[in-house]
Amino acid sequence: MSKGYLGFVLHAHLPFVRHPEYERFLEEDWLFEAISETYLPLLRMFNRLISDGIKFKITFSISPTLSAMLTDDLLMKRYVKYVESRIELGEKELYRTRDTPEIYKIAKMYLDLFYKDLEDFTEVYRNNILWGFRNLEKKGVLEIITTASTHAFLPLFEEYPQAIEAQIQNAVISHGRNFGTKPRGFWLPECGYFPGLEKYLKANNIEFFFVAEHGILLSDVKPQNGVHAPLQLQNGTFSFGRDYSLTEAVWSADSGYPGDPVYREFYRDIGYDLPMDYIRPYIHEPGVRVNTGYKYYAVTGDTDDKVFYNAETARKKLEEHAEDFIQKNLRQIKKLEGLMDRAPFIVTPYDAELFGHWWFEGVSWMESVIRKCYQHRDELEMITPIEYLEIFPHNQEGTPTFSSWGNKGYSEVWVDGRNDWIYRHIHKAIDRMTELVYRYPDETGLKLRVLNQAAREVLLCMASDWPFIMKTGTTVPYAVKRIREHIHNFNYIYDNLRRNTVDTGWLTKVERKNNVFPDLDYTIFALPE
Repeated sequence: MSKGYLGFVLHAHLPFVRHPEYERFLEEDWLFEAISETYLPLLRMFNRLISDGIKFKITFSISPTLSAMLTDDLLMKRYVKYVESRIELGEKELYRTRDTPEIYKIAKMYLDLFYKDLEDFTEVYRNNILWGFRNLEKKGVLEIITTASTHAFLPLFEEYPQAIEAQIQNAVISHGRNFGTKPRGFWLPECGYFPGLEKYLKANNIEFFFVAEHGILLSDVKPQNGVHAPLQLQNGTFSFGRDYSLTEAVWSADSGYPGDPVYREFYRDIGYDLPMDYIRPYIHEPGVRVNTGYKYYAVTGDTDDKVFYNAETARKKLEEHAEDFIQKNLRQIKKLEGLMDRAPFIVTPYDAELFGHWWFEGVSWMESVIRKCYQHRDELEMITPIEYLEIFPHNQEGTPTFSSWGNKGYSEVWVDGRNDWIYRHIHKAIDRMTELVYRYPDETGLKLRVLNQAAREVLLCMASDWPFIMKTGTTVPYAVKRIREHIHNFNYIYDNLRRNTVDTGWLTKVERKNNVFPDLDYTIFALPE
């Protein structure tokens, strides 16, 4: 038995973005960038560790919307074109920078990565990287869990139990279709919890979930072990709290590792720096500048006068930061020794896209952490929540408080003056969807299709991504458009059903565009008994 345990939790999620009506669509790049910069590098890293005999366990949440996009033929064909265009740009960059060795070397690094991405995606995974993650779970190094169907911030739907049940039940069904297993754990979107949410999880055979640190510390009991052991709720589910200080050591934009001056600067990209005539074929028409993945500068500091990125210097720094992270964990364990009746479990959850995408060196940092953790396995061992519960099955009973990991710890990110207008429309759609379930309890044929599409539109409008974007001020017009589109689609179906008509041409078009959750059953919006 180790002196302490590390629970690394990665949450992979993107909103459902699919636009077959356009040849190229700007926001689809969110997915393509994540595949190249996060998901494929993580798969390579995990398999490299297995080949080297390094034992580790990571909890990995993959959202149903992300899974749907990663198994969509149209999007995956578009991803191949995306990588091919980046390879073409890289070849041009090698020629352009041939007389500038410090840039040429970086351009060659990116080009090699894109070539590797294309090879892995098409030849190793046959255009389906979910297979790669599923295979890692079979090998015992990942425990794949799920999250709400469209990543809804569930506390804002406490008065709509049918919507919460629909989000969770459909997620479990989607997980089974994509991974062939029943998820034992659940990532609460944004760690958003309210007392009573656990009953919906229990009803869907979920055994554990994660909450923010203050969710545990301000629970209805004084937690004997703080956030370093789970609370057992009355219905037998378990809540694990994140260790804020150790998570922030990586996550914080101000004091976290990614802000170090020697790391690669995310925001300086040739898509913005180079002349339009040169870069136009690799950005979006008509002349919309975007990231291309070719970034030549280091963070440097709070200045526009950036220095060129040096991969060797960054490699040395990430090794220092990996060692620092391990030592922080060991010091935490030593501090807790004697204060707990069991070995502590240090839970450190992160958005998966932090690693590789936002923090270019993040995947290599994680690999170094895992290797160092294996060297210190007598003192610090990587395990999953289920494994911790197998070691320590009896835990203090209690109920966490309402909480999230958002700014200030509650709901202000997802409901404030910039985005609160959406909820009266979403709540009305939920009420009407439930009305449709009771009016048409057992439909078949065309009516079944239209009712299932209505349920899809309600789930899609509940996504937490759109109010988040409205709050933070990035791509706000698209977020507003998406909310309005899904509400409009639902209301159009509702009004047609009230008149006992179905616009089959329109329905077919919408089904092809918003084709998420093919096995969705609209009756999940019935009120729970």
